[in-house]
Amino acid sequence: MKIAVLGDIHSNIDALEAVLADAATQQVDRYCCVGDVVGYNACPRECLDRVRGLKAVIVRGNHDHYCSHNASLNDFHPMAAEVVDWTRRILTDEERKFLHDLPLMRIMENFTVVHSTLDNPEMWGYVFDKLEAESNFAYQATSVCFNGHTHVPLVFEKTETVRTEMFTSVKVVMGRKYFINVGSIGQPRDGDPRSAYAIYNIDRNLIELRRVEYDVEAAQKKILAARLPERLAARLAVGK
Repeated sequence: MKIAVLGDIHSNIDALEAVLADAATQQVDRYCCVGDVVGYNACPRECLDRVRGLKAVIVRGNHDHYCSHNASLNDFHPMAAEVVDWTRRILTDEERKFLHDLPLMRIMENFTVVHSTLDNPEMWGYVFDKLEAESNFAYQATSVCFNGHTHVPLVFEKTETVRTEMFTSVKVVMGRKYFINVGSIGQPRDGDPRSAYAIYNIDRNLIELRRVEYDVEAAQKKILAARLPERLAARLAVGK
């Protein structure tokens, strides 16, 4: 059984299509998504429709939440808030309801999916260091938990202590816990502009991070055509 774990697609249909084409070559059986299908880029409806068509298990990210709730955007960066406001107007009532009703966390077979953290998923906290990961592990009931939110692929491994590193592959060892950020499809922030996603081979207990090139210029043109902030287009080329 191979499961493609998608994350932080952020309305980037060019990146998503490239990732799905790559996943097809890997003969994945199922899909799940750690949230933030929408936000930042110019194709929220196209991305949402594509992910729903995969029958993927999806959890709600903070951009999914704010694009489907009428919550205040005072805590958002002004640039991100501008896109959230635009996305709210682009989505249909049915699409907003779909995002609104997504759960914050899901447990599948032998792994968990969440956007931010397991301790307080509705607070949209970030996990960048071992201390933050340690708090999460106390709430993790499965050996593996996939998350997103930071747009930076990282693995935190819990034995007697917590170890962290950037990863290309992880061998899941019985008796240990893993909190794994799968990076971002639509807006990478680790200095690599290629899309990131993961494949979990359950039969082999192996998790592989995959990087996929896509047509960045096409995505940039869509952002500019929608009159969204130019900085959002520029950052795609540098992966930050």
